[in-house]
Amino acid sequence: MSLGLPEWPEVGYVVIASVKRVESYGAYVGLDEYGGKEGLLHISEISSRWVRNIRNHVRPGQKVVLQVLRTDPSKEQVDLSLRRVSKDEKRKKLEEWKKERKAETLVTQAAHELNRDITEFYESELIKIVEHYNSLYDGLVAASKKGPSALTEAGVSDDIAEILSISAKDKIIIKGVTIQGVIQMTSLGSEGVEEIKMAFIDAAGVAEEYDASINISTMGAPKYRIELTAEDYKKAELALDKTVSSIQANWENVEGTFTYTRD
Repeated sequence: MSLGLPEWPEVGYVVIASVKRVESYGAYVGLDEYGGKEGLLHISEISSRWVRNIRNHVRPGQKVVLQVLRTDPSKEQVDLSLRRVSKDEKRKKLEEWKKERKAETLVTQAAHELNRDITEFYESELIKIVEHYNSLYDGLVAASKKGPSALTEAGVSDDIAEILSISAKDKIIIKGVTIQGVIQMTSLGSEGVEEIKMAFIDAAGVAEEYDASINISTMGAPKYRIELTAEDYKKAELALDKTVSSIQANWENVEGTFTYTRD
């Protein structure tokens, strides 16, 4: 059973299942997120069109994304539907499932390292991450980016935050989009170099606020290349805009020049 889920799925849930066996009237599946509990996918719920041969649609060992129609724990019975799951729902569920599996593998290893029961570990510590970030995976992504502070701000103890953040940085690879531009800055004051350095330090803080990483490199003074990396293009654009605006605002109080060109 996946961490944090109820013992039985509720009506309307979209679930991941593995086809166990196929009969003429439907397919029996194991619910991957619920300890392999068995459910029935009736032939009438496989497709909105007439199903001539059920085996043309499902086969043993196949992973399927299904919607829960009825649940009766007293009879250990779950009725499921394939035809009521849209392509977008299927895509989102598979993506979510893969992320949560990765997160659960990571925290299970941490629990073993700490000599903690995984269920107790979840209920005492990991639930704080879920409540703060909406999912365990998103919390671990934050830890991969920002380190232990991303978890301590959710209420996780320092030692556990340290262990989880180290594992997250090692196991969770952050993919993103990188965009860039060129800044030209000059200062006529005696503290010009220090003023430029401080402006860039402030810019790094702004980029972090918008969930982006920043890299500024010299192209030979007074030109500097600024690169922003974020999860997607929209976030990267926003972070770059806010960061450049921050640098420009700092430079308004400096006797010098400032220009920016987007690559």
